[in-house]
Amino acid sequence: MADPKHRLVVAEKDGEVVGTLQISFLPGLPNFGMKRGLLENVHIRGDLRGGGYGSTMVKWAIERCREAGCRVVQLTSNKVRVDAHRFYEKLGFAKSHEGFKLKL
Repeated sequence: MADPKHRLVVAEKDGEVVGTLQISFLPGLPNFGMKRGLLENVHIRGDLRGGGYGSTMVKWAIERCREAGCRVVQLTSNKVRVDAHRFYEKLGFAKSHEGFKLKL
């Protein structure tokens, strides 16, 4: 909460947690420091998936990125999460890069 470049979001319905996500607002080198929104840890409670909560939450996050001056919103998703990939594609996201990790 102390860093305005990062937001931790908890979505609730009737006082119960239904989902979470993190938004990071990051400047980059492309396009003269274009700001991007990075979505991470997007999760909807398993018993509520398919109920529209995820779409509502991600669309809300996209609007926060737009308000913050971001010109692109990006995220990564594990290759085995095929249902999640379909979900993101329905929201307008396109597969564009391969991701890499180095665990330390």
